[in-house]
Amino acid sequence: MSGETSGLLTLATLVVLLAVVYVPFGDHMARTFTSTSHTRVEKRIYRLIGVDPDAAQTSRSYTLSVLGFSLVSIVLLFAILVGQRALPFDRGLPGMPWDMGLNTAVSFVTNTNWQSYGGESTLGFAAQAGGLAVQNFLSAAVGIAVAVALLRGFMRTRSDDLGNFWVDLVRGTLRILLPVAFVAAILLVSQGVIQNLADHTVNAVAGGTQVIPGGPVASQEAIKELGTNGGGFFNANSAHPFENPNPFSNLVEMFLILVIPISLTRTAGTMLGHRRQGLAILGAMTVMIGAALTVATWAEVGGHSQAARLAGGAMEGKETQFGTWASAMFGVFTTGTSTGAVNASHDSFTPAGGGTVLVNMMLGEVSPGGVGAGIYGILVMAILTVFIAGLMVGRTPEILGKKIGTKEMTYVALYTLSVPAIVLVGIGSAIALGGTPDAMGNPGGHGFSEVVYAFTSAANNNGSAFGGLTVTSHFFQLSLAAAMLLGRFVPIVLVLALAGSLARQGKVPTTAGTLPTHTPLFTGLLVGVILLITGLTFFPALALGPLAEALSS
Repeated sequence: MSGETSGLLTLATLVVLLAVVYVPFGDHMARTFTSTSHTRVEKRIYRLIGVDPDAAQTSRSYTLSVLGFSLVSIVLLFAILVGQRALPFDRGLPGMPWDMGLNTAVSFVTNTNWQSYGGESTLGFAAQAGGLAVQNFLSAAVGIAVAVALLRGFMRTRSDDLGNFWVDLVRGTLRILLPVAFVAAILLVSQGVIQNLADHTVNAVAGGTQVIPGGPVASQEAIKELGTNGGGFFNANSAHPFENPNPFSNLVEMFLILVIPISLTRTAGTMLGHRRQGLAILGAMTVMIGAALTVATWAEVGGHSQAARLAGGAMEGKETQFGTWASAMFGVFTTGTSTGAVNASHDSFTPAGGGTVLVNMMLGEVSPGGVGAGIYGILVMAILTVFIAGLMVGRTPEILGKKIGTKEMTYVALYTLSVPAIVLVGIGSAIALGGTPDAMGNPGGHGFSEVVYAFTSAANNNGSAFGGLTVTSHFFQLSLAAAMLLGRFVPIVLVLALAGSLARQGKVPTTAGTLPTHTPLFTGLLVGVILLITGLTFFPALALGPLAEALSS
């Protein structure tokens, strides 16, 4: 079977699988967050943490709960990482240095999963399973909770009730993430992903012995992809045969990456009582990820050099069992969803292919975005689009029965500007630092792209790396940690403030002057606004990086 046939069949199968689960899974998530009943396990958890599950929280209380929970999570994970020598199954490895431990703790709690270390050579099994894998669940559940809170902001009238963060966190973990991850882990084990608690010493072919690292990989791999986390158990991430053994497991992992972000559009439509609105959001996401997939595949498969033509595509840095089609597909999906997992080296992508996955993150990761973060990100962009459209026709902007006034637009504007500001300040600071050229693995435009990619990935909570850039210095450990922290929680605070402002409003009736936000026209306008803002913000950085490299190659 040719690479093209295999790639098209993989894509078609993926689309069919996502279409099959779209309605039932999306509606299941909607029921999860609208139900008033609690299971026995959930009630015990609420008693344990001292929470009244039937008490509603205001936007301020909800925000403080998110921030407080995340701060405690960072402290606990930091303690696990730097003190792992005191834990069982430490494999004789020392604790992380404090700056690396802080960077990693912030990374996993913010759902970024940026890694400045090699997993198999740095962490024991307890730190991996009890520290990192736990945060893979919890950080994903936090993202879903914030998205649900924004949806409630549209649903509520004359109220500041956004639900209960602790209930949303527990339900998202127990009713959505755990069951799907459990089934996915079993499926991955059946394909050869390892699940054990021991390294193995074997006789090497050339004589002597070699230690083959083991670990509870399948259980972590499942939630790594399902929660759009991306942190690999091994340094090679999903290119490692113990994490991703064959093309079928590769298909399963891509499905896990996409299933929640895609299905959340159905959840949004169901909760809002406006399913065509959910389909319009899905349409915008599909247009953007479809365009990115087309460009990246063309770039990696097209054979734009003699060596690439002889190899049947740009095969440098790619696993032969996956080839160019599956590698480009995985790269687009992982950067479009804030997952950060990789099955190929993005540093080895062609300038056009590498630039495409970089732009995917610069879009704000709304195509279709991370778990929870994608849906609340594109809803904020939809509000901005309505405002721009209102200015164009001279009407007061409104969406889903809510007027968009000065306060709402302040939150939207700050949301739109915050992450790009973090990215650009980080890039500028790094380039101004005298030691950064020595940290770059390549000179010129490609080396600059490595720095741009690092801060774009960190601030947008993606976590994938272009590669080639050495980030173990104090500057990069701390500056990237700051970018991840600010890139996660500044937008969350603004989204929850926006949700509270919307919830306190009354509903306005639909009139002849109301702009329909569920039509193809609005979908196209939404995509155009997202692309325009991204282009105006990041074109200079792209011109000095991927574009300069493409023109000089």
